[in-house]
Amino acid sequence: MKAIEVKEAKKIEIVERPMLKIENKDDVLIKIKAAGICGSDVHIYHGTSPVAVYPRVIGHEMVGEVIEIGENVTQIKLGDKVVVEPIISCGECYACKSNRPNACSTLKVRGCHVDGGFQEYFVAPEKAVFKFNDDIPWEHAAMIEPYTIADQITWRADVRQGDYVFIIGAGPIGLTILEMAKLKGGICIISDFNEKRLDVAKEIGADYILNPSRCNPLEEVRKITNGMGSNVTIDAVCLPQTFEQAIEITSVAGRVMCLGFTNEVSKIAQLSITLKELDVRGSRHQTFKFKNVVELFNQNKLSPEKLVSNIIDYRNIDEALNLIENKPEEICKIVLKFED
Repeated sequence: MKAIEVKEAKKIEIVERPMLKIENKDDVLIKIKAAGICGSDVHIYHGTSPVAVYPRVIGHEMVGEVIEIGENVTQIKLGDKVVVEPIISCGECYACKSNRPNACSTLKVRGCHVDGGFQEYFVAPEKAVFKFNDDIPWEHAAMIEPYTIADQITWRADVRQGDYVFIIGAGPIGLTILEMAKLKGGICIISDFNEKRLDVAKEIGADYILNPSRCNPLEEVRKITNGMGSNVTIDAVCLPQTFEQAIEITSVAGRVMCLGFTNEVSKIAQLSITLKELDVRGSRHQTFKFKNVVELFNQNKLSPEKLVSNIIDYRNIDEALNLIENKPEEICKIVLKFED
């Protein structure tokens, strides 16, 4: 079978690998049909991921058709359309016993620490496989995993009906966060330099869109909120300065969410956090969100079709990476197609 492998930083190849087989009685063998390219995949390719191990078959946003099941599999059947949960946790550490396996002390992620879904076939245990409706196109279903990240962030942020939610960054994750925050009753403000993505944001329900090249976003947020500031601020750009801006603009008793992996240091005084009694929270992967997001997909309550801008054959991975690196203004989400 063929797989997309990052051998080392900046070296990516389509390689031939032995066909995967079911090894455990609870395993499911999946023919991969589509997989989204995440920013973390690009970081692994660039060599800037702090956690990746090489060589690595990347990809964690994968969906496909079940073609074989182990003898102990009971809920998944041949022919089911499924999405795969990418995280692997120990079940024994403090985080796992606190129902936060996404923060497991020995966490492994498919496509990062172990091989992922950019290959023609994939094996996963039944507990990591979730069925979705047959009428959902593969390229749209590849967005299920990103929406679980958004579900997690908005849950951690405790988005409430009527909250002003300021999302810094309208990339694919920022846009999924926008939709989830709207579902939870938030009044959503989103900023980005990319006009195409801001147009998508408006289509999927943004109440206010801001382009920092045309305005001062923090001043605009204050105007929108009558000087209060945003009740929830989500930094989906993940730079030191955007984290600093998030602390500055968030209202009293507000929540600041960060999901970046940068080692660069932000300059933040304690005063704002203490004086406003802010909750500053990280959000990593997701905790038990797949069932909820799959149900939202099944009920057609989300808009993945508006976020998927490019569908590219996996054999043209170089073309996809070229678009991401050199023409980001022209794309939103790229999904690789693995169908014959």
